[in-house]
Amino acid sequence: MVIRRVGPLSCAKVAGVLYLILGFIFGALISLFSVGGSFFGDTEASGLGGMILGAGAIVILPICYAVFGFLMTLIMTSLFNVVVGFTGGIEVDAS
Repeated sequence: MVIRRVGPLSCAKVAGVLYLILGFIFGALISLFSVGGSFFGDTEASGLGGMILGAGAIVILPICYAVFGFLMTLIMTSLFNVVVGFTGGIEVDAS
């Protein structure tokens, strides 16, 4: 079987959801480390900044990951379709 074309929008939707999940995981880790680190800060302002960064990571990071993952996958699958026209496709062994 030879892959000669990929649907850019369908691939981008799947990649966007996968990057959203990764964004939640990384956002939770950053939040955990920043809130944990804010307890060891010297001033009261550093503690507040760490908590704001931690809460923001849970919201902002998944959105950014999903949007950029969607857009990059959309661009790359469109370029893939152009390149496959010149090269003939990718051979896949289905056994």
